[in-house]
Amino acid sequence: MAYNLKEVMATKPSRLTAGHRMCAGCGAPPVARMVMRALKNEDHAVVANATGCMEVSTFIYPYSAWTDSYIHTAFECAGATLAGAEAAYQSMKKQGKLGEGETKFIAFGGDGGTYDIGLQSLSGAMERGHDMVYVCYDNGAYMNTGIQRSSATPKFADTTTSPAGTVIPGKMQSRKDLAKIMVGHHIPYVAQTLGYLNFADLYQKAEKAIYTEGPAFLNVLAPCPRGWGYPTEDLMKINKLAVDTCYWPLYEVVDGVYHISYKPKERLPIEEFLKPQKRFRHMFKPGNEWMIEEFQKEVDSRWDELLKLEEITNK
Repeated sequence: MAYNLKEVMATKPSRLTAGHRMCAGCGAPPVARMVMRALKNEDHAVVANATGCMEVSTFIYPYSAWTDSYIHTAFECAGATLAGAEAAYQSMKKQGKLGEGETKFIAFGGDGGTYDIGLQSLSGAMERGHDMVYVCYDNGAYMNTGIQRSSATPKFADTTTSPAGTVIPGKMQSRKDLAKIMVGHHIPYVAQTLGYLNFADLYQKAEKAIYTEGPAFLNVLAPCPRGWGYPTEDLMKINKLAVDTCYWPLYEVVDGVYHISYKPKERLPIEEFLKPQKRFRHMFKPGNEWMIEEFQKEVDSRWDELLKLEEITNK
């Protein structure tokens, strides 16, 4: 069935309800809401949420913005916790202890709880082959605890633990390519996406991930107005610039075969993405042009590599 935003919004309930306390202009709530909407109406979900912005803002005991079963788990444990719940479900199903209907297992974690602290349990769950989806909402730093750098933080970004100044020009290391690491686990489905305009790319990939048998991983860009320094109303503008500059390519890897979902007709230079964000403003000071040039080279290199992987794996 062809994707239709109006139909999805009219016929699918919001499983992340209004009343959560996420910041205005945050990219994470639209991501979680659309991922959950990709579930069939008759299916139930068990959601595991690593400690982070989304957890502290959507689950303030005894209140929850989630309408499905919800487990708050420690920073490092989302993958392991959900894998355990999925294993118990499979056992009970075999024993005939469950009624009709399907239960799907979805984990959410920020980049701190996914790229860094939670990577070990995530890797274990993927390697063991649990029938679950892990969704990383990537806002590029530890935003919940004061905007500290993570391994998802892009090079030269100004954070509280990689401050741009006279000694260092922001974070000095390149951003980890987590989607590629997940592809290396040889799981059935890996995708990189974001929530933009009619949310077609995000919805369709979430639906594929949820209904692919076995482990699946979604890496979803989720801009943060506090940490990135953009006006709250510019969320969709930032998302569009991320894909049109190829900073955040949209693609999926199905059984090891790469498919790029979006190739800009007129690719924009990376400064168009950097300029609206305060975390990169030092890069535009006289004498710092080399930072923009180096950033552009890295983006170009990763985009060219992705194009080659698509070509090679589709032969």
